[in-house]
Amino acid sequence: MTDWARLFVSHCQYDVSTVPGASGVGIYILGDDLLHVGGPNQFTGFCGIHTGWIEARVRVLSDPPAEVDVGWDAISEATLWCPSGRLSVVGLMGGTAEALTDVAVPRGLVRVRVHARDRLHETVRTDDDPPERHELHIWAVSEERPWRTVLADPGGRDWEQRPAKAAEWAMLSLVPRPSGRPAILPPLPRDPYEDDTGLSRVAVARYRPAPVEVPLGVLPAGDLEVRLKRVDAETLLWSWATADEPIFPRPLATLPDDEPSTVRLTSGPDGFALRHEGVLGRHAFALGLIWDHLLDTAGSYPWMETLRGQAAEATALAEKTRRLQAERDAAEWGGAPPSDRVRGLLSQARSLARIDRPLLDRIDALPAARQRGAACWAARRAMRVAGLEQIGWIADALAAAEADRPLPRSFTEQSGTAAFNRLLSDPEVPHTTIPLRLDPRAIGGCGVTEMLQQAAAFPALIALANDEPLVAAIDAVYNAAVAHGDDRDRFLTDAHTALH
Repeated sequence: MTDWARLFVSHCQYDVSTVPGASGVGIYILGDDLLHVGGPNQFTGFCGIHTGWIEARVRVLSDPPAEVDVGWDAISEATLWCPSGRLSVVGLMGGTAEALTDVAVPRGLVRVRVHARDRLHETVRTDDDPPERHELHIWAVSEERPWRTVLADPGGRDWEQRPAKAAEWAMLSLVPRPSGRPAILPPLPRDPYEDDTGLSRVAVARYRPAPVEVPLGVLPAGDLEVRLKRVDAETLLWSWATADEPIFPRPLATLPDDEPSTVRLTSGPDGFALRHEGVLGRHAFALGLIWDHLLDTAGSYPWMETLRGQAAEATALAEKTRRLQAERDAAEWGGAPPSDRVRGLLSQARSLARIDRPLLDRIDALPAARQRGAACWAARRAMRVAGLEQIGWIADALAAAEADRPLPRSFTEQSGTAAFNRLLSDPEVPHTTIPLRLDPRAIGGCGVTEMLQQAAAFPALIALANDEPLVAAIDAVYNAAVAHGDDRDRFLTDAHTALH
């Protein structure tokens, strides 16, 4: 047992949680005047005082209490999933007490019974009134059972229960959409409070005073579905599966639980009992909410409207993305995207497509031997127009490529850097310029109107060192076209004729 600790609360509320910051169903959905369940790991406790101090303490029990304690004005209880074995009581706006933070409790499912007394609002509280006190009793359980009022406050209010809204949240929590976190980023580390390693599966228990109809067949859940198959008169098999007709453009493929679980049904003089066995502890709360709805409202699936709305938004976004991508591709490739093979190349394919898209497609359609021949043809045209065809070492390299012999190492290592440097320093190499045609979308180059023709042509020869004939052909043809300057269009016409 912890000592009584002073806790600052706001808006008449404090939070009891086993996983700080975990999402949940939200307040004002299910609960009474003392507590509202919020999720598998959290519930909200209600105080009399709006803003100020209360006293609270926690008692961890080795066994369920044999009787209800006296001397309290209100008592309610709920089940929490506690994977880390730690529980905290925190004021709504962050008020904390060391004695109420990370209290050691059993790992797994725990039942929390909240006792409260002297819940007076500050407008009616006097100095003679005792302090408002809340005491939490906690013990381990193996079944997830619904929250309940043990002792109602005579002055409390009746809260509207919204089981359909709770069931909607529950199913959505079990079939969440994939995170939008970019795949290039490393995965986020798992919250240590959520580590359920080594914990056994649990059961969900529900009771009704009279027999009820249990749904069979398929429970829809968007891209997934639950299949309820009868084993015998008192046993069903619950299993998750992908839906035959998914509703999202990128359907879910990961199941909430790969293992089937067993649903046992019992009817007798005391009423109807449902026990869903072998479920993951982190799913027990959500499954309990789903069963609460299904047992009371057969054939109703309130989560489907939300899923259909999400699917419609996702479909519209996917179509918008497809349309924008098509527009970008058209600008990038001068029309519809080429083959996946061309798109995946490290080459000048995009640059060639922007000046002559049909020529790129023609090169792509050639067999490998013709592509290699096209590369050599384009390289020779580039050397000729730049006055490099008769430079000895350049002519030797070109002749070697045309004879299907390896190029010198200066052309093949480090992307031909040594050969290019030799080009720039060789006194026999002429120096002529051609107009510089910048892509309107290019960044930089402001004020530059010309470029060295020999530097523009030489990459066509270096391209012949590429072992991939398609890349060699694309790069050689593109660089040869650039090297022709104002005669580029004539060269492209010749290229179509030569590659026909």
